[in-house]
Amino acid sequence: MNRTTKITVSTFQAMKNARQKIAMLTAYDYSTAKLFDEAGIHGLLVGDSLGMVMLGYENTLPVTMEDMLHHTKAVVRGTSQALVVADMPFLSYHVSTAEAVANAGRLIKEGGAQAVKLEGGAAIADKVTAIVRAEIPVMGHLGLTPQSVHKFGGFKVQGKTSDAARQILDDALRLEEAGAFALVLECIPEAVAKLVSERLTIPTIGIGAGGGCDGQILVYQDMLGMYGAFKPKFVKQYACLGELMKGAVRQYMEEVAQGRFPAPEHAFSTDASILDKLY
Repeated sequence: MNRTTKITVSTFQAMKNARQKIAMLTAYDYSTAKLFDEAGIHGLLVGDSLGMVMLGYENTLPVTMEDMLHHTKAVVRGTSQALVVADMPFLSYHVSTAEAVANAGRLIKEGGAQAVKLEGGAAIADKVTAIVRAEIPVMGHLGLTPQSVHKFGGFKVQGKTSDAARQILDDALRLEEAGAFALVLECIPEAVAKLVSERLTIPTIGIGAGGGCDGQILVYQDMLGMYGAFKPKFVKQYACLGELMKGAVRQYMEEVAQGRFPAPEHAFSTDASILDKLY
């Protein structure tokens, strides 16, 4: 793939058609987005997971449209090639179709995102259709949908029974019919995700859904070992930056306490005659 070309929703479809895997990560700020973009990541999701990993909430439910706009703008400023998708937060698309379209439009027009993501299946398909009719690309999200955490009774694997698996497949087909350009499948059995991916013509992006999806996404703090002691089963940590960061901070504190930082090379000099005039 020519990485001088901006990645779009059409690129995602072309990658599925060519059986090329799509790699996505979350991002919530300018500097992180810039690093990931320069590394060649295909897509960045400004997830409402920012409520937990950036704002310290227990779950994603308190996240507001203003939170999403603030972080989406920062990520877009740091990105030149990756596709930027912004989550629509809890209750930003549930109340009415008109409100759903208006809020999706804000994430595109004010936030600068190139697509939005909604959680849910057939129940929100009419919202997906309306947003797509407004020329806004929509990514769906099925399986463990964090905005439904209270309904599920916690963060639990979904689609483990035949009826539940059938519902995920039916919802996936309905979202494709509604116009979604891609679909996140979260925390569902690998065999179910593989079947859904084979049945859909649009790309699937897995998180805790095995290797049969058309792409993968992880929360970058999980992938880099930056978010507490808990590591979900589906996460592979490619680095332990949390420990590196704490080690660097401790070294900095030690050098400050011992007077080793700042050293002469970190200070600015002036002519001695300047000081003479101050006495």
